[in-house]
Parts: sequence; C-alpha cells; structure tokens
Amino acid sequence: QLVESGGDSVQSGGSLKLSCAASGVTLSNFCVGWFRQAPGKERELVSRISSIGTTIYADSVKGRFTISRDNAKKSIYLQMNSLRTDDTAMYYCAACYCTSGCTSPYTYWGQGTKVTVSS
Repeated sequence: QLVESGGDSVQSGGSLKLSCAASGVTLSNFCVGWFRQAPGKERELVSRISSIGTTIYADSVKGRFTISRDNAKKSIYLQMNSLRTDDTAMYYCAACYCTSGCTSPYTYWGQGTKVTVSS
C-alpha cells in the first residue's frame, strides 16, 4: 500500500513537499514514480527514482522538483519549488519492480493528493 500526503493549495511561486509512505511493501526494492493528472488531461510521469537512486524528471519540472527517498522511513518525497498554475493536479505515487528502471508495470498505486496552485 502507498499513501500520499502533503498536497495543499498554494500561490504561484510557492513550495510543497509531497510524501509517499509505504506499508506492506519493501520499498527499497522498487522504483517509485510520481505521476500527476490534471482535469481533462492524461496522467503524466513527473519524476521517478530507482532503487539505487537514479532519478528522471519531466522537462516541465526539471530544476523545480526534486525526488528523494528514505528507505529507512519507507518513504519517497517530491519537493516542489517555484510552483506554477499548470502544476495544479492530483499527484499519485506508484511503485514498479526495477533495477535502474522499471522492469514491470507500476504495480502499487496510492490514492492521490491534490495540489492546487493559484495565481
């Protein structure tokens, strides 16, 4: 099970830190991705971190978002800075089996946490 938290309403330029907590899953064995879906839009991968700490980011968030993991706390984080109105979406974390990248579909999903950025 994955549970997201940290979503909130903020003004443009603000920051938020999302958390993804795992239970019943040995998170250190998984790649974990943060996805988002805005109303009327397709879900997109925002960032992903591998089991060995390799990270990827969508072009739209590079330089603004940072993904990290704390295996001891069974948690993955997404630090979001310089938020823009187009970052408004429901954010989900998901886990896939991996080496440096996913070797399976995303198997575990959280329920999402809402981020709203206003101008």
